[in-house]
Amino acid sequence: MIRPILTIPHPALHRRTHEVRDPRSRETQSLIADLKETCVAALGMGLAAPQVGILDRVIVVHYPTNGEPDALVNPEVVWTSTATSVLEEGCLSIPNIIVPVRRPRKVRIRALSENGEPIERLAGNLLAKILQHEIDHLNGVLITDYQSSPTPAPLEA
Repeated sequence: MIRPILTIPHPALHRRTHEVRDPRSRETQSLIADLKETCVAALGMGLAAPQVGILDRVIVVHYPTNGEPDALVNPEVVWTSTATSVLEEGCLSIPNIIVPVRRPRKVRIRALSENGEPIERLAGNLLAKILQHEIDHLNGVLITDYQSSPTPAPLEA
């Protein structure tokens, strides 16, 4: 089911989420399916549960965008590179705003798969940025928290 995506200033977007105890529960499996469908329908590269009003630590990542989104439960960044770069980021919950955000170029994350199996991934470049952006959502952090004056996104022709 495609769920409505919350937009600022909805208070759930600034709330910290709760750890998921059983990724295989009916509720979590339904949430994962809905997040995947919603992310693809919105043409997003990622989506976090708080963006649909659920305060669980679940994200989906849709990169590359020609495949099935991956779900990560209780993801956490366990290592970051010292090298950083700036990327202008947008967000489905903050329409028409882009913000330059400096983040580590590489990250290692630990999470549970949607089947409840422990996984660890090393990601670089754009995938690292997407993972950090979505994990930020789980901690109540938005891209606008990185800069005091967001830049309006260019209008599409």
